[in-house]
Amino acid sequence: MAIAICLSPASSSSSSLSLSNFNPRRSFLSSSSSSSLLHLTVNPPTAAASSSLTFHHRRRLNHLFAASTGGGGGGSDNGHGSSGGGGGGGDDHHGEGGGSDNAGRKNRAEVLLVLKDAGRSLESLPKDLAAAIEAGRIPGLVVTRYFELEKSSLFRWLMQFGGFKERLLADDLFLAKVAMECGVGVFTKTAAEYERRRENFFNELEVVFADVVMAIIADFMLVYLPAPTVSLRPPLAVSAGLIAKFFHNCPDNAFQVALAGTSYSLLQRLGAIVRNGTKLFAVGTVSSLVGTAVTNALINAKKAVDNSAAEEIENVPILSTSVAYGVYMAVSSNLRYQVLAGVIEQRILEPLLHEQKLILSALCFAVRTGNTFLGSLLWVDYARWIGIQKSH
Repeated sequence: MAIAICLSPASSSSSSLSLSNFNPRRSFLSSSSSSSLLHLTVNPPTAAASSSLTFHHRRRLNHLFAASTGGGGGGSDNGHGSSGGGGGGGDDHHGEGGGSDNAGRKNRAEVLLVLKDAGRSLESLPKDLAAAIEAGRIPGLVVTRYFELEKSSLFRWLMQFGGFKERLLADDLFLAKVAMECGVGVFTKTAAEYERRRENFFNELEVVFADVVMAIIADFMLVYLPAPTVSLRPPLAVSAGLIAKFFHNCPDNAFQVALAGTSYSLLQRLGAIVRNGTKLFAVGTVSSLVGTAVTNALINAKKAVDNSAAEEIENVPILSTSVAYGVYMAVSSNLRYQVLAGVIEQRILEPLLHEQKLILSALCFAVRTGNTFLGSLLWVDYARWIGIQKSH
């Protein structure tokens, strides 16, 4: 028996069975395909021919099948197919394959429902957020959080800055954590210095002051840089180098939870540690330069007033201290804050207490205070170990 299936203009032939109404994916077909009908012709078997299946207009039929299954480069809104992944943001390469395309379509459907319930349009959202939504990278929950944050004048102002917006959309307690870190920084750093130095605390007060100044300057960046984010960054230019593209596609926190339709490879997560380590090295070095410069100025002023203190008090070595603190920030602080924000808070505390914000905030405060105190102890030991500070 021979079965022939073809797409051809409609005719009045009675030997064909017209299935023109059978078009479950009509929206995926171009307007030109509406004049083509699907005809099924059944011929009796002959001895000269075996069973055969012939397709005419192969390209159009393949396009229909690709669109109905969500595969192929033209079937997704971002047009990158398996090479970019709809859910992973196309050029960002955060996700690949049909699974990401399906997640991208699900994300867009969720956002449409949220927008409809809120009586908002996509055009009313910031351009970077709207572009990420169209790419299928943003689930409805993130848009809901954006609407909630928008009700506060302070958050609405902060979300004008891309970095704050990405972090607030990922964690609505981000600003509270910044306040916690900077608020307790002075007290915990001073307490840790006293714990390590005890009876020499006041004899080494200039060194203590330098440590506290360095800590306050660095505290904000220690919360800001390793914080999990909802990535709204546009793809880099095609002419960008491979290294730039790689680090651009890395998450901000190596352990952060990937949104639906987004995935990060192990190499990208390791890249997040390297990238943040580089930034924190710069932050630590600069903050140490400021802190030690101020400390040396105070020491020199004290020597000018009290000549007897000239032999007892030594200036703090600026260059070696600054580089040492930069290395400490890039290694110890980087890893501790990555684990704190991406594992302890986002993966453990928030899933358990996401509906009890007060308890969650209290636990975050306790954990961050302990982490800050631990960091101060480690810094004193490290500084003495490498010889940039000496105990009296």
